[in-house]
Amino acid sequence: MAHLLGGENLTVSFATRTVLDGVTLGLEDGDRIGMVGRNGDGKSTLMRLLAQRSTPDSGRVTKRGDVNVGYLDQGDVLDGDLTVGAAIVGDRADHEWAANPKIREIMGGLVGDVDWHANVHSLSGGQKRRVALAKLLIEDHDVIMLDEPTNHLDVEGVAWLARHLKSRWRANQGAFLVVTHDRWFLDEVCNYTWEVHDAMVDMFDGGYAAYVLARAERDRMAAVVENKRQQLVKKELAWLRRGAPARTSKPKFRIEAANELISDVPEPRDSVALNKMANARLGKDVLDLEGVSLDFEGGEAGQKLFNNITLRLAPGERLGLVGVNGAGKSTLLKLLNGDIQPSAGKLKRGKTVVTAVLTQDVKELDEVSDLRVIEVIEREKRSFNVGGKEFTAGQLVEQLGFTKEKQWTPVTDLSGGERRRLQLLRLLVGEPNVLMLDEPTNDLDTDTLAAVEDVLDGWPGTLVVVSHDRYLLERVTDHQMALLGDGKLRGLPGGVDQYLELREAALASGAVVGGSGAPTTSASGGTSAAASGPSEAEKREARKDLNRIDRQLGKIAQQEEKLHTQMAAKSESGDFDALGELNAKLQELLDEKEGLELEWLEAAEVLGE
Repeated sequence: MAHLLGGENLTVSFATRTVLDGVTLGLEDGDRIGMVGRNGDGKSTLMRLLAQRSTPDSGRVTKRGDVNVGYLDQGDVLDGDLTVGAAIVGDRADHEWAANPKIREIMGGLVGDVDWHANVHSLSGGQKRRVALAKLLIEDHDVIMLDEPTNHLDVEGVAWLARHLKSRWRANQGAFLVVTHDRWFLDEVCNYTWEVHDAMVDMFDGGYAAYVLARAERDRMAAVVENKRQQLVKKELAWLRRGAPARTSKPKFRIEAANELISDVPEPRDSVALNKMANARLGKDVLDLEGVSLDFEGGEAGQKLFNNITLRLAPGERLGLVGVNGAGKSTLLKLLNGDIQPSAGKLKRGKTVVTAVLTQDVKELDEVSDLRVIEVIEREKRSFNVGGKEFTAGQLVEQLGFTKEKQWTPVTDLSGGERRRLQLLRLLVGEPNVLMLDEPTNDLDTDTLAAVEDVLDGWPGTLVVVSHDRYLLERVTDHQMALLGDGKLRGLPGGVDQYLELREAALASGAVVGGSGAPTTSASGGTSAAASGPSEAEKREARKDLNRIDRQLGKIAQQEEKLHTQMAAKSESGDFDALGELNAKLQELLDEKEGLELEWLEAAEVLGE
């Protein structure tokens, strides 16, 4: 495999702290690398160095001369005054980019529902992220570096990005480096994992699951070495007491295979015990939505965000919610919590229910911004019970990543991820028996996510989780339900995979894509309600035309490449008569291609793509 770029003896320090200390590594063709580590350990710093967006204190970054690197920062780097179209394709004419099937696929996958003529500053955070991704991915890059690309993407968007990265290059071509806390994504796309910790980088084969196993094996080996050292110390002490050394045999240790490594690890949750505790705390009734409907805010008369939905939560139930952006996931949590009232139907609430909601923002901490972390928790309660075990506030705080020194940090000095952890801790200390989490993975690193999951495993109440992180959903919830944007709530016996299949089927049949029949926008501009514009039959026909034209354009591209090869051979041999015939065939092919591209644009206009 050809070397693409690398770093030699990279060292970076901030004030008195060394983030990277003499790190040497590189990327080669075929590398698909995920980078993990705690927040603040230097993942983004290392990526900026390799992308040559910043310089190290010492060491150097080398790059093969012809290598083109694409880089997506965590921050918003788009010009807010540009339109969506101008931000993505610049001043290129429509036919220039629309003729490329790869670019059309990227546009459809990321910005198909975004108004092509809207200014970037008017977009939501998720839409801006997708526009920035589209701008990067339509270009030809040998190496792509993505810093938290899944932030603000829903489950469907994350799945699309994974499929794109897996098929973007051949197996031994190109490379990408990605920093993300989405563990499913890491498992799906990566063949190597870099762990950044303690100013160094450890490299592992495989995605996140393989990395966890390898790290567990590494930790076990370290424990073996430490145990051996302690045994040797004991023997030396015994020899000093007795005089002549006694005959001893060397201790033998052996690392077992991965399945044996985890064979003695208990199940994450004792479901029977937790359900028993939940029933004792909650009683028979928890939260029931019966025949609930809710009008779509700002929509036309009769538009429903929810249309006659029923949801019954049982004691100890663990429910995961997925759905398209705007389908009402956060609103459903507000209904369950009683923050808003339905237009029709009713909420039935058990007498012993105590709810707590983790919202997407962290404004709830503003009222305690003058306190330190441990003071915030102790003000609520000094100890509480999780899974039958008693924890002090300090123990719980430490379990979720706040070291003894960090526990005395003022709330105002915490990072985004630390504030998120404190927000969750504060809810748990209040000992609710119904916990609702809205995108809890935002700003959390993989180690902290594992700690949060460990706490939730022993939590006996009813749990409702809204998240685009399918690893978290499948890890902490027992079943999932979906909001597909049609006002209905649907069970998912097949989990997140079934949700993605339903979404593909809905898109293929021309079903509503936005939330609950709300007006949708198109890349060619303008807002259209469901009652206006092309009929569903016309859209189905246009979709068939697009598929047909894509196939024909693919065949023409192959024929065009073949003709160019033949013309080059005839030119070298001096057979100019044959060259003229081939050129005539090429012109006919180009005319056919131009006609098909015009047909494609007409069909795309019908679909609003």
